[in-house]
Amino acid sequence: MAQNIPAKRQSAFGVFVKSKAKGPTVQQIGVTKTPKTPLKMRRLSLRKSTRKIKQALKGKSGSQPVATHRDMPVSQNTGQGEDGVKLKGYKMKTSPTTTTTRVQQPQHTGGAEENSLGKSNFKGSQNVKPELKISARIPQKRKPPGMEEDSDDKTPVKKVRSNTAKSVQSPAKAVDIGEVENSTEEGEKMFEWLIHPVKKEKFFSELWEKKPLLVKRHLESYNDGWFSTEDLTKILHENDIQFGRNLDVTTYEGGQRETHNPPGRAYPAVVWDYYQNGCSVRLLNPQTYSQGVWRLCSSLQEYFSSMVGANIYLTPPGTQGFAPHYDDIEAFVLQLEGKKHWKLYSPRNDAEKLPRFSSDNFRQEEIGEAILDVTLEPGDLLYFPRGTIHQASALPDTHSLHITVSTCQRNTWGDLMEKLVPAALTMAFSEDVEFRQALPRDYLDYMGLANADLDDPRRKAFLGTVQSLLARLVNYVPVDAGVDQKAVEFMHDCLPPVFTRKERACSIYGCRTRLERGRVVGSVDLKTSTSVKLVRKGAARLVMEGEQVFLYHVLENARVYHGAELQPIEIPPDAAPAVEYLMHSYPAYVTIDSFPLDLQQDKVDLAMLMFEKGIIIAQEPVSVDN
Repeated sequence: MAQNIPAKRQSAFGVFVKSKAKGPTVQQIGVTKTPKTPLKMRRLSLRKSTRKIKQALKGKSGSQPVATHRDMPVSQNTGQGEDGVKLKGYKMKTSPTTTTTRVQQPQHTGGAEENSLGKSNFKGSQNVKPELKISARIPQKRKPPGMEEDSDDKTPVKKVRSNTAKSVQSPAKAVDIGEVENSTEEGEKMFEWLIHPVKKEKFFSELWEKKPLLVKRHLESYNDGWFSTEDLTKILHENDIQFGRNLDVTTYEGGQRETHNPPGRAYPAVVWDYYQNGCSVRLLNPQTYSQGVWRLCSSLQEYFSSMVGANIYLTPPGTQGFAPHYDDIEAFVLQLEGKKHWKLYSPRNDAEKLPRFSSDNFRQEEIGEAILDVTLEPGDLLYFPRGTIHQASALPDTHSLHITVSTCQRNTWGDLMEKLVPAALTMAFSEDVEFRQALPRDYLDYMGLANADLDDPRRKAFLGTVQSLLARLVNYVPVDAGVDQKAVEFMHDCLPPVFTRKERACSIYGCRTRLERGRVVGSVDLKTSTSVKLVRKGAARLVMEGEQVFLYHVLENARVYHGAELQPIEIPPDAAPAVEYLMHSYPAYVTIDSFPLDLQQDKVDLAMLMFEKGIIIAQEPVSVDN
């Protein structure tokens, strides 16, 4: 969670606190940095504070303030969308056309700029002299109608301008779809909507973890329905929102990043007082309070097989809330209201590419020249990989509201290896006697840094043995078991699925069991002829731990990150094939009678166990009045 630092605040409520704590508020999944204790307290008048902010804005010589935000997947899961969209797309056709090709030296556009109108000004090409013109009839890919994109694949940022967004229905506005027939396909449709008009195959082959993507859609309503300032106001009024745990108020002025969180509940009057005095507002776990954000994140987590989180950022006009920094997540920024001026910078060195942890705050002189300088408007999308240094600010004449959807935090090959290598060593110790043989009696005489340049045959033999054992270690790597353990971690991070009305009616949550006049009515009646299926493809997973078999599931997870522990179900080993049968049959319904178990009662008992946990749903309601 973010730092809980008492803050500078001007208000009609009396005494204010200012923190001298410096540095970033690092928002990491499940991690809370201990706040620094404020060193002194002082009163500040509202008039003095307002004057200070106005003077700071005037002192920028007309340049737009540059702000940043810590776009971490904060509190956990958020919205998912179950009802996907079918894109009215286009096909990339090839036809012979006569083109004039200008041959020139390759160029690196270090700072392609895009103004607030979405018109691209590519700098750096003025000094390139054309050497030759060639006319030829060659096949050329036609861009879809209404779509333009930069043609140089060597540019550090991919820019796309599209006028086809009107043909795409937003999942946020979709009516209840009745049932999620295939959660994998629904997650895919949600992602296609997110990056439209870019094709997902091109995105993952050319952009994912490689370079930022800017999509200017020229359609303000494209991102409507996910979240609004009205939603934030309602959440503040109706929920126990706590400073530091659920919400931060921050500023970035004169190179100083400060978090101004007082202790206690974030009442609307207090939050809006901070806002009108120039503080940015960050809602850390919108999925807990917003059905739409819950749908969005829950659907995308099924697609990425990795936790998907979200933050909401509200920035007052002409201000900024965060210093330049990079994050440890893949970020998708959806502009919802107003405008925001963004600057992106390349990682400073190879060690900062795809980092495992977020950075501290940077000074402006540390980050070099921006590779993207652009103003996002409602409907636009900005994607950038982890390690991309970024900062953003609201324009002087309008506030800004955006949502950052993030994924792929510590979901790398290296993270998997951390599980595989220790497990492989354990197995090698158990099964290979050479791993248990003693080290040479005198190995300290020729090994170690002090002996690194020593030309000794004993040293060469020692290194040869190490290489041989490492090569043999591969044979003991329990890849599938390691992947299962990684999957359990992911399931702990996951949001529970969002049920549609029909799914709820056909699940344990829709059963109308009750007591009337001393009699139980509306009991669940599962029969061998009842058709069932998993509620979502990624809702459950079989894992063997020693000699025991556990069925892990996400149905009892909370909408707050790690707000509840996983509740695995231990099942008899001979029932595991039936669970595997259900998983492999998804998304089709299968009858309970088709479970690969010998006894009919065992089939019904297993189905009832999973039904009562919400893991499976029936094709029709199964609550029957007696």
